[in-house]
Amino acid sequence: MRYWDASGIVPLLVEQSHSREMEKLIEQDPDIVTWWGTSIECFSALMRLVREGRLNSSGAQAAERRLRELRKGWNEVLPTEACRRAAERMLRVHPLRAADAQQLAAALIASDNEPSMLEVVCLDQRLTEALRKEGFIG
Repeated sequence: MRYWDASGIVPLLVEQSHSREMEKLIEQDPDIVTWWGTSIECFSALMRLVREGRLNSSGAQAAERRLRELRKGWNEVLPTEACRRAAERMLRVHPLRAADAQQLAAALIASDNEPSMLEVVCLDQRLTEALRKEGFIG
C-alpha cells in the first residue's frame, strides 16, 4: 500500500507528463490510502485545467468518472482532531500550504507515525521535501 497525494492522482485522471509513471505504480500496487480531502483537491485541479482551456468538457467528465471510480476503492484518513493537530505542527515546521500540511499529517497518521514504513506518491516539490524531512520514502 502507498499513500497518494493529490499530485500523484491527477495524472491518473488526465494525460500529463507523469501519467505513465503513475499508471505503472498503480498497476504494481492498486491499494491507495490518502487524505479525506484528496478528491476535492483533484476536482479543483480538473476545474483549473478546464478554466485554463487545457481540458475540454468531455475530458473533464471522463476524468471525474475516473476519480469517482478510484475513490470507491481507496482508504481515506479522516479529518480528526489528531490530524488537525499534526497539520498545525507541520505548518510550524515546514513551509507548506494548508492543504499540503493536511496531506502530510494524514500520511503520518496512515503510517502510524512510522514514516519510514510507508511509501508516499507525491509530485509536489515542496511537499516532497517536507515528506523526506519527516522520514517518508518515495
